[in-house]
Amino acid sequence: MDQALLLVRNELPAQGLRLAALSGSCHQCLYQFLAFVPPSNGSLRNPGTAAVMVDTQHPLTLLLNSSVGDRELCKIDPVRNWVYKKLNSRETDRLINSELGSPNTTDSVSSDPTPRLWSAASRQRLRSLDTFRGLSLIIMVFVNYGGGKYWFFKHESWNGLTVADLVFPWFVFIMGTSISLSLSSMLRWGSSKRKVLGKILWRSFLLILLGIIVVNPNYCLGPLSWDNLRIPGVLQRLGFTYLVVATLELLFTRAGAESGALETPCSALQDILPYWPQWIFILMLEVIWLCLTFLLPVPGCPRGYLGPGGIGDFGNYPNCTGGAAGYIDRLLLGEKHIYQHPSSSVIYQTTMPYDPEGILGTINTIFMAFLGLQAGKIILFYRDQHKQIMSRFVIWSIVMGIISAILTKCSKEEGFIPINKNLWSISYVTTMSCFAFILLLLIYYLVDVKRLWSGAPFFYPGMNSILVYIGHEVFENYFPFKWKMQDSQSHAEHLTQNLTATTLWVIISYLLYRRRIFWKI
Repeated sequence: MDQALLLVRNELPAQGLRLAALSGSCHQCLYQFLAFVPPSNGSLRNPGTAAVMVDTQHPLTLLLNSSVGDRELCKIDPVRNWVYKKLNSRETDRLINSELGSPNTTDSVSSDPTPRLWSAASRQRLRSLDTFRGLSLIIMVFVNYGGGKYWFFKHESWNGLTVADLVFPWFVFIMGTSISLSLSSMLRWGSSKRKVLGKILWRSFLLILLGIIVVNPNYCLGPLSWDNLRIPGVLQRLGFTYLVVATLELLFTRAGAESGALETPCSALQDILPYWPQWIFILMLEVIWLCLTFLLPVPGCPRGYLGPGGIGDFGNYPNCTGGAAGYIDRLLLGEKHIYQHPSSSVIYQTTMPYDPEGILGTINTIFMAFLGLQAGKIILFYRDQHKQIMSRFVIWSIVMGIISAILTKCSKEEGFIPINKNLWSISYVTTMSCFAFILLLLIYYLVDVKRLWSGAPFFYPGMNSILVYIGHEVFENYFPFKWKMQDSQSHAEHLTQNLTATTLWVIISYLLYRRRIFWKI
């Protein structure tokens, strides 16, 4: 799929050619040898020929060198929509389209920490939060099922963003928002902090357990094996992030504190100033991330390296994928217990295992959830004051956008800290939170303020996010979510199959909603 056959004819007598290529999406990479084109036998009717397969998704620069003296003869820059790919196309799709994200399971109406089916109707809640969550979930399901095999529905190889890179941080963000609302609700209804802490611990444990036992293993390949079981993962990171942020909020919140905003000179900061110890804690975590990322010595790698390794950076650091983040995971978890096929292995041809849900990136995931927590506090403090809520969402979005512009220098590769989903860089968090505040503002305005939109159909999977996420993972390879296609190289067939599977989960969540069945953790 998305491949072309490149035929090179050499009419030069007694001079062979070396054909090499460089992908436009491979930053600071070396040209990679494609084929040797033999010389002509002296007749224009019998030129030397060579045929190679190239990918048609990204720009490609071709280079022809003489086999004698390795002299450059010709450079074609760029060949649009091509990129060199030696890997099998289906394997490439599998490598780039790794796990994307997982739904947030925090819910303000949950009072039992164990998974169960609820038949009672929930209390009044903001439909915009469930709509936001459901929108992210549906995009995630569609992307995980293949996204029609289009490149923009796959993860970026290293620096930069695609649609696939948006979903996970949005789940983390809305999880933080839900934490603020749910803890406030529990304390207001008389639950003790000790009891709430117990629920937080149990819920975190269940998320981590589900990630390790249910989501990570591929039981189609055999029984569970502890020898090469991946330890990090999406649910694991969500579980740990939830534990830290919810505990942090529980320590400094109190029932009735958010009874409403008063018009005072300090009212603009009353959702921030009383919680300054939380900000100190988050800033300390960010200092730790910066120090480990830029100061930790990594054997064989330059200090502060943020690159993909492999053939990136002109092939100088092939085993340095992810710098300190990758080194910490390999050191503490072992190479066999982290993700073996990172998205960088396609374009940058990396050979080192690297986990995008590793240990170091969890620090910035906590920061992302904490920013979502601020959105929840805004909703609580400015209850029913829609203009105040939306104006503060805009302010937060602008602030995060300015920070992102400074960190990235408004460029993909040349910034101080590039946007990178694999590393969960700080610029990635500020950029995604900038988008999240704006998206939440729009949904909040349409759904809860003007009531121009009910949130359907995204509202329904948003109400049953954990069931839809685990269900789509478990039944991914079963009919009617997947079937044998007549032409596996057709975007149209892949798109039809992926849209059908995604739509089925929307229908399932709608039917469960009608029967008032909600699976909570």
